[in-house]
Amino acid sequence: MRQNRIRGHLPSTMEFLRAITIDLSSNQFNGPIPKLPNNLTNLDLSRNNFVGPLPLDFGAPNLEALILFDNSISGTIPSSLCKIRSLCLLDISNNMLTGPFPNCSYDTSTPNNTSMNILNLSLRNNNLSGEFPSFLQYCKELVFLDLGQNHFFGTLPTWIWEKIPYLAFLRLRSNMFYGNIPEELTKLVNLQYLDLAYNNITGSIPKSIVNCKRMITRDDGGGGDFDDALNWQSTTALNALISYTENSTVVTKGQERLYTGEIIYMVNLDLSCNNLIGDIPEEISTLVGLKNLNLSWNSFSGNIPENIGALAQVESLDLSHNELSGEIPTSLSALTSLSRLNLSYNNLTGHVPSGDQLQTLEDPTSIYIGNPGLCGPPLLQKCSKTEPIPATREHHEDLNDEVSFFIAMGSGYVMGLWVVFCAFLFKRKWRVKWYSIWDRLCDWVYVQVAVTWASWTRKKTTEAENDR
Repeated sequence: MRQNRIRGHLPSTMEFLRAITIDLSSNQFNGPIPKLPNNLTNLDLSRNNFVGPLPLDFGAPNLEALILFDNSISGTIPSSLCKIRSLCLLDISNNMLTGPFPNCSYDTSTPNNTSMNILNLSLRNNNLSGEFPSFLQYCKELVFLDLGQNHFFGTLPTWIWEKIPYLAFLRLRSNMFYGNIPEELTKLVNLQYLDLAYNNITGSIPKSIVNCKRMITRDDGGGGDFDDALNWQSTTALNALISYTENSTVVTKGQERLYTGEIIYMVNLDLSCNNLIGDIPEEISTLVGLKNLNLSWNSFSGNIPENIGALAQVESLDLSHNELSGEIPTSLSALTSLSRLNLSYNNLTGHVPSGDQLQTLEDPTSIYIGNPGLCGPPLLQKCSKTEPIPATREHHEDLNDEVSFFIAMGSGYVMGLWVVFCAFLFKRKWRVKWYSIWDRLCDWVYVQVAVTWASWTRKKTTEAENDR
């Protein structure tokens, strides 16, 4: 009964229904969610107005899909959820849930009791807290994980690649995670979507990022391996009873966009708004499958990778608000799929590269603002003409000639003084004659100064008496 205008509460006797699949999505139901029917395998109550906490005892031990997003459910996630081992899809995003995810403990002595079959887990946009959920190490089949827009904290675990080897979509944006990006994370060969934006991640980008094979595969028709995780259907011989397509927001091209089925084709690396440092590794140019690359609002330094133009499929590239220096690589003009570029507020210098695709970008001046060393179109600052190499060499030769001239002149002056000194030292008559001439000269100068001073004094005295 999806997509109607049905209002009211679900009955408390709902647990006695014999239903296997229930779809009441996109209605106007409110009130709490009661205990579920024992035989239920698929439940979709999304896009309603349900409130209150989740039932302490879910019931439905064979539940495979639990879809509760876009409601106003509050309270904590009950530990009874851990008992539903057959659960493949859990989407409780966009609610008001609080507290940590329950610590699901498993009896490791029983082989069939050590894992869950969950493929898709979406907890985004709640008020959940605590460290990275440890129970996820028992979710070996997990493909899609979204913990974004919560209050999770702590470091990213190193066991992800070993315990969740098939993980392809990892979205942790807008939390409080800190510490380095563990190199073990880059061992996830299926990882094609990594979003760690708006956290407190430090350190540098590991060069082993090239191990993420799904990011370096040019495959526009891929995603078939993830259909079960992102497109869930409960069907009968006649029709589909429940049809669920993963919908997620992606910040790309400067705005937040809602992706539904298309998310399966999105290859994304977003590390923006963290505290990352060091150079942007050259290895990042090998991720030719990327459609969105956002490294803005960090403290990256050094040059932009020279082969950045190898990212042939990238549509949005944001390196703004860093400490990047040097010239903009000319290979940037080879990005024929690029529709948004932001290199603002760095320390870039030199000519702005030109190219057909770069000239089609909107508001081109804002792309380079905050880089006073850049020049050339589309900027108003013109590039100064550099002197040719021969002129520079000639200038250096002239400078060397001047230095040689002053050295020679100084040497001659010193030698002349030594000649005069030696002559006076060994010729006594010369010394007497010189001092005699010097004394007469001094006496003459003294007499001239004394006479002039006396004459000027008398003149001033006479003028003063006449004035009286």
